[in-house]
Amino acid sequence: MTVPVYLFTGFLESGKTSLIKETLLDPGFNDGEKTLLLACEEGLEEYEDEFLTKTNTTIVTVDHEETLSYEFLKKCDSLIEPDRVMIEFNGTWNFNNFLDVEYPFDWLLVQILSTVDASTFQMYINNMRSMIYDQLVHSEVIIFNRCDENTKKLYLRNNVKAINQKAQLIYETKDGQIVDLKDDEMPFDLSADILKIEDQDYGLWYMDCMEHPRKYDGKKIQIKGKVISTHVENMDHVFVFGRYAMVCCADDTSLIGLLCHYQDSSELLPKEWVSVEADIRVEFDEEYGQEVPILYVKLVESVEPLKDELVYFT
Repeated sequence: MTVPVYLFTGFLESGKTSLIKETLLDPGFNDGEKTLLLACEEGLEEYEDEFLTKTNTTIVTVDHEETLSYEFLKKCDSLIEPDRVMIEFNGTWNFNNFLDVEYPFDWLLVQILSTVDASTFQMYINNMRSMIYDQLVHSEVIIFNRCDENTKKLYLRNNVKAINQKAQLIYETKDGQIVDLKDDEMPFDLSADILKIEDQDYGLWYMDCMEHPRKYDGKKIQIKGKVISTHVENMDHVFVFGRYAMVCCADDTSLIGLLCHYQDSSELLPKEWVSVEADIRVEFDEEYGQEVPILYVKLVESVEPLKDELVYFT
């Protein structure tokens, strides 16, 4: 029998314990199966004996990162014989190292979830980017909790999507209610004849355009970026246009770019900075299995490189 493993990541007091308790108390998830809970850190919220009994959960405390070995997991499996495993991972430990640890034969990692305190996210992303990157890049679900009327959804979403494009994002209030936050007002005029994207707004525009391409279908745009490549396999008169966003650190960047159709693409130089005027058209991409924006370029002008070439989402 396959034993599903659910891995919860996040820094101390980010809401991991609350999420695990809510999940195990949900009758739609837990129908009395035996759960092994590996708790790798101790926060303010605890797992009460009454809760453990009610949810048929056995908790094993892990105090040291080195303890999480195949031998230890195998011993837990033999002693407890769980139907499912939940791991509350310590946010200061090396997440990538743990992902390399071999599981017992019948254990299967089925989901990685991350909890993030929305009120402190900016501090972590500015000062501990590489550490938070290791957690978020592997997560299928990322839950922003402690959201309120001042929470900048666009800032949260765009920073995370630069790290993990496929992650599902959920926003919760301080009392655990799921909310659909309103998008922040974009720093450009969607009703203008030509959508002029300022250099500092490239990231905000790009992420919104990728998530809501139909909103931009048929729009005219003026935007500045770099010619990434003038060669696209099996395609003529196209080039790749974009900029790079810092993902983990300054030495670890990710391209956020678009395919451009342009009759004179062969005359462009790779790494050249340009300003383009183009029509945005939404087309279905078979590789990604979804609609994506494509630029049909009318005008290209060479420009000076930006003083700071990296993309930010503020």
